[in-house]
Amino acid sequence: MRTRNVSRTVLTASAAAVAALIVTSCGGPASVAGSGGGNKLHVYAWAGEIPKSVVKKFEAETGIEVTLDTFDSNETMTAKLSSGSAGYDLVEPSQYSVQQLVGQKLIQPLDHSRIKGLDNLADKFRDPSYDPGNKYSVPWIWGTTGFAYNDKCISSATSWQTLFDKQYKGKVYMLDNMLAAYIAGLQVTGARATSTDEREINAATKALENQKKHLAGYNSTNYPQLLATGQACAAQAWSGTAMAKVLAANANVHYVIPEEGGSIWTDGLAVPQNAKNTDAAYKFINFTLRPEIAAMATDDGGSASANAKAREFVKDRSSLENPAIYPTDEAVKNADFLLDPGPAMKHFQQGWTKVKAS
Repeated sequence: MRTRNVSRTVLTASAAAVAALIVTSCGGPASVAGSGGGNKLHVYAWAGEIPKSVVKKFEAETGIEVTLDTFDSNETMTAKLSSGSAGYDLVEPSQYSVQQLVGQKLIQPLDHSRIKGLDNLADKFRDPSYDPGNKYSVPWIWGTTGFAYNDKCISSATSWQTLFDKQYKGKVYMLDNMLAAYIAGLQVTGARATSTDEREINAATKALENQKKHLAGYNSTNYPQLLATGQACAAQAWSGTAMAKVLAANANVHYVIPEEGGSIWTDGLAVPQNAKNTDAAYKFINFTLRPEIAAMATDDGGSASANAKAREFVKDRSSLENPAIYPTDEAVKNADFLLDPGPAMKHFQQGWTKVKAS
């Protein structure tokens, strides 16, 4: 299952700094180094996001042998590509990571003449803000950042303000993740989640400092279970399998994309600059763009597919009604794609240090 659903890693340091720390201990897999040939494909993806069923079906249909390695953060993936010896033909970066990889020239522009099915993508994933024209990546799955609440404690909630309300002191959790916390801090103070304005970041920092006095804590692991048992009244949350399971099993728990906007994240496929098996890479991209294959990301992986036509092929129809998997278009109309803050990262880092120390 997608362990990442309760441990999504959002940028907490510049990619260059993180790469310098990680690259010395993270080499490419021995099975990949120096490999070549048209009948092999080496993929580096988020743990659980490309189901084994998809890989097996691709292998059976094409005769291409797939080696699938997994990571648990964009920073780990970036570090391996930076090492120059990873040997991968496809990687699965999140949206802000696509921007960083492009800046570091670690992924190559896609040859759209070799891709079929881009028109199957939902509108919000065609020509997205983080990758205009889908020049470097093809979205595979997506999700949101919002919050969840237990109606035995809170009758109804639609705003980030709920997580900042002192009447729920000791019963509210925030994600233990810098930029995820700042999504709420920025939006609750009237800014966009994509803001890089120092004054707006400082205002968000103050809001988060004040909020911390009332929090039960920061939690990126078992908050869905705390909500289910009533130990938490509300918690900032990521959508996905773990949250969706709690909603399906417990009618008292509700997942909300706040009226201030929340955010959308997406993970897609990109071709590394030094990929050797590019023919196989494009075959896999085209394979995943087929609606019936994209639907397997939901049925077998518990994630929302970026492929609009995949909905017709989803076997578990209840998934389409679960807001922790497929929120409505209305719910995400004001959601931002979280982007790479660039030089403004230092303001977030400085602010987060103050929040944690308060």
